[in-house]
Amino acid sequence: MTASFSEALRERHAETWRAAVRHRFVAELLAGDIDDDVMAGYLVQDYRFLDGFLALVGAAIASADALEARLAFSAFAGEIAGDENTYFLRAFDELGVSEALRAETPDTAATAAFKALFREAAETRDYAAAVAVLLVAEWLYLDWAATASAPRPERFVHDEWIELHDFPEFHDRVAFLRAELDRVGPARREIAEDFFARAVRIELDFFDACYEAPLSGRKA
Repeated sequence: MTASFSEALRERHAETWRAAVRHRFVAELLAGDIDDDVMAGYLVQDYRFLDGFLALVGAAIASADALEARLAFSAFAGEIAGDENTYFLRAFDELGVSEALRAETPDTAATAAFKALFREAAETRDYAAAVAVLLVAEWLYLDWAATASAPRPERFVHDEWIELHDFPEFHDRVAFLRAELDRVGPARREIAEDFFARAVRIELDFFDACYEAPLSGRKA
C-alpha cells in the first residue's frame, strides 16, 4: 500500500523523528521522575511559543481554501488559548516559577529557531507551509504521549502534559492536519517538505536544550 504524503514525509525524516519521540526528556516525563529544574525550563521555553503558534493557526485560517478547514482551525485556536494556557499557569505555580523569572530567562537557541520558523511559515501565506509546521508540532507529541503506560505519573505537571497530547480530540486534530497536508501537500511538495523537515529537527533540538539550560532560581 502506498504511503500517504504525510506518512512519507515522516518516514523520510524518521531518524530525527524517532530520536525526538524516544528522547531522554520523554522517557523521564513519562516515568514522572524528570528533574523539576528541567521540567520548569522546558515549560518556560515552550510557553514562549503560544503567541507565534496562535499566529500560525491564524495564518492557516486565512490561507485555507475551504470553510470546513477554517472552522476546524478556529476551534483549534480556542483549545490552545483555553485548556493548554491554563495548564501552563498552574504548572508555573506548582514548580515555583515566578512571572519575573519567566520574563528574565532568555530564549534557548532552539526556542528562537522555533519562533522564527512559526513566523516564517505564517508570513509565507502558504497553507501547505502552515499545515506542515502545525502537523509536526502536534503529531510528534501524539507519538510520544501515546506510549504512556498506566498508571501515569502522580503529579499533575507530568500527567496533564501527557493528557493534553493524548486524548480523543487531540487524535482527531492530528488526523485532520494529516488529511489536510495529504490533500494540499503534493502540489506544494518542496515547501511542505522544507518546513516539515526543519520543524522535526528543531523539535529534537528543543528537547536537547532542556538539559543544557535547566531553570535555576525557582521558589521552593
